[in-house]
Amino acid sequence: MNISRRGLFGAAGVAAATAAGAAVSSSAAVAGTVPAAATGRPVRTGADIAAGDKWRILSGRRVGVITNPTGVLDDFTSIVDDMIARGVDLRAVFGPEHGFRGTAQAGEAEETFTDPRTGVTVYDAYGATVTKLAGFFTTAAIDTVVFDIRDVGVRFYTYIWTMWTAMQAASQVGGLRFIVLDRPNPLGGRARGPVLQQGYTSGVGLLEISQQHGMTVGELARFFNATFMERAGQQKLTDLQVVKATGWHRQMVGPDQADRWIPPSPNMPTPQTATLYPGTGMVEATDWSEGRGTTRPFELIGAPYLDHRWAEALNARNLPGVQFREAYFTPISSKNQGKVCGGVQVHIIDAEKVDAIEVGTHMLVEARRIYPEFAWRGDGGRWIGLLTGSGRFQQQLEAGASAADIIAAWQPELQRFRDDTEPHLLYGGPR
Repeated sequence: MNISRRGLFGAAGVAAATAAGAAVSSSAAVAGTVPAAATGRPVRTGADIAAGDKWRILSGRRVGVITNPTGVLDDFTSIVDDMIARGVDLRAVFGPEHGFRGTAQAGEAEETFTDPRTGVTVYDAYGATVTKLAGFFTTAAIDTVVFDIRDVGVRFYTYIWTMWTAMQAASQVGGLRFIVLDRPNPLGGRARGPVLQQGYTSGVGLLEISQQHGMTVGELARFFNATFMERAGQQKLTDLQVVKATGWHRQMVGPDQADRWIPPSPNMPTPQTATLYPGTGMVEATDWSEGRGTTRPFELIGAPYLDHRWAEALNARNLPGVQFREAYFTPISSKNQGKVCGGVQVHIIDAEKVDAIEVGTHMLVEARRIYPEFAWRGDGGRWIGLLTGSGRFQQQLEAGASAADIIAAWQPELQRFRDDTEPHLLYGGPR
């Protein structure tokens, strides 16, 4: 299977520096930067480190950048605008889902255009094949690819797959340097949930990683290069560099950086949304509203046939870090548009204790138990297989398995994933 979010939403009517994978540390490879403490902020991103060094890492290079509105410096200046202002030879920008400037909705992108602010050509990279993206790199005559996007740490969030495709394209072209300007994972560094299995790859999951991967994009790039590149028929990148963020550790979660939050996509408005998304994102596979078309997407969940019983049953489970409030709402777009939906608002009481995928599993199990009207979204459950990475979740749910049994089923594969990724991690803390 190879399905993109664009294709599915359209069908549903919804909208190695020296060695491969070597990290560029902020103190050694990008020398002369301002210490993190001097900025008054405990966390500095890879972009801030590189810009603080006047982009010397890009000196003499012909550069193409993969970024979006989250690719900014501490003062919220776009890295593209700052590079241009500082004389970097920036030849091209490559826009992911939602576009470089963020004008497109879910499953959409900006068409290739000339950016009026900078005069740089912006190529539509969302859904592009390896060959097409390699063609873009060749046309733009670049020798360095820079990736800087805030990921939200979830397998079915598409930016990491744009990065993976770009890594393969860089290998195919040959001789390109690939630089990741690293950013904290807003969900922290703990991997959770089921691991994708062969036969369930798609545009929302191309490689065997866990549903909440618990890695930064820089760590993922190192893991992808070491583990999957040759299997994909490409040579490993020999010039992969990661400019590390400073001041971040794996226990830190989104609300620690709430004042720095820029929505990485239109329906990810807050860190709280991102905290719940690995679990409530599974609602996209049902006929319920996942809160698109409301002010609290992935926090407000409901359908016309849900009522007060669902919140009561969920609160009785005493799930760590969350409480459920009975809620009624009318989405102005997407599923159940214009219909009054009963359901819940998921309130985060303690973000450090939330396991969103377990929360989402309990929500689905309880709803199916209480409401005979429960249904998948017009595809017989195919989408839940792509989101969870196999057919097992659907099979267990429909067989009446408990949430505890469903959660227990993915623990062995999750532990193997944690073990496999350990050598590629750049930041301390528990997995």
